[in-house]
Amino acid sequence: MGWEGSTGRLPSGAPPGVPPEGRAGDDWRGRLSDALRFARRQVTGEGEVDEFGFDPEFNSRLLIPLARMLYQQWFRTEMRGLGHVPGTGAALVVANHSGVLPLDAIMLQTGLHDEHPQHRNLRLLGADLVYELPGLGYLARRAGHTPACPANADRLLRDGELVGVFPEGFKGIGKPFSDRYQLRRFGRGGFAVTALRARVPIVPCAIVGAEEIYPMVGNARPLARLLGLPYFPLTPLFPWFGPLGVVPLPSKWIIGFGCPVDTSGYPDGAWRDPAVIAELTASVRGSIQAMLDELVQERGPAFG
Repeated sequence: MGWEGSTGRLPSGAPPGVPPEGRAGDDWRGRLSDALRFARRQVTGEGEVDEFGFDPEFNSRLLIPLARMLYQQWFRTEMRGLGHVPGTGAALVVANHSGVLPLDAIMLQTGLHDEHPQHRNLRLLGADLVYELPGLGYLARRAGHTPACPANADRLLRDGELVGVFPEGFKGIGKPFSDRYQLRRFGRGGFAVTALRARVPIVPCAIVGAEEIYPMVGNARPLARLLGLPYFPLTPLFPWFGPLGVVPLPSKWIIGFGCPVDTSGYPDGAWRDPAVIAELTASVRGSIQAMLDELVQERGPAFG
């Protein structure tokens, strides 16, 4: 695939929350004062929050550092092809989805925040269920996530944001372990419509590692219906080992980005043509599947 990019960690010039080497000897009083100012802004509501509820400082200083422990130490994540992700301006990152719980979305966001040369914030489009759960919806919005709908996606892209979407949805994260790394249907091509309307590049993304964190060997459908969930996973550890079964297994992760698909050359109104949408959707899906196959082979054993 001709991957370009890095596997580096915590580059210099990083945003708040990323500890570059130059800060190692900072005076503790200065850091404490800085932390107190941050806490005061959060308590008083003085932090900068956009119309979707995104608070970049809250995300960089609190949420990303928590996710970084999983990203670096637990999953030992490596990046491939970061050079394919634009440094500025709008783009639509389209990725596979797996793992029972959407930790792949959080790791993707963390990797781009920490390792992209421009430390880009990925604005993820999430399922409505996320925003219906007490507390989780609040944190998701503060992290830059927003409910997945055409209007939200269009607004973010027209504002020049880097937007992330998982076309497989619940079909991806809820698929059995026996079908790991085999893409599900990409819906009706809504991401292609969105990209064509906004005339932004589509960046294919393949995430390897999430399939093994909660190997789903069964689905308790009656219980899922009772709880109003899309599925209720049964894994070798969950629910048999209680809270211990919720701890993700420490698989080795690789996240790769492919060559962007330029949509600016399509004629006006192409987003209304079902044939164009179907062709573009199939092309992006095929690119991601090919990257998955390659990265799975490169990684080797999941727990090696």
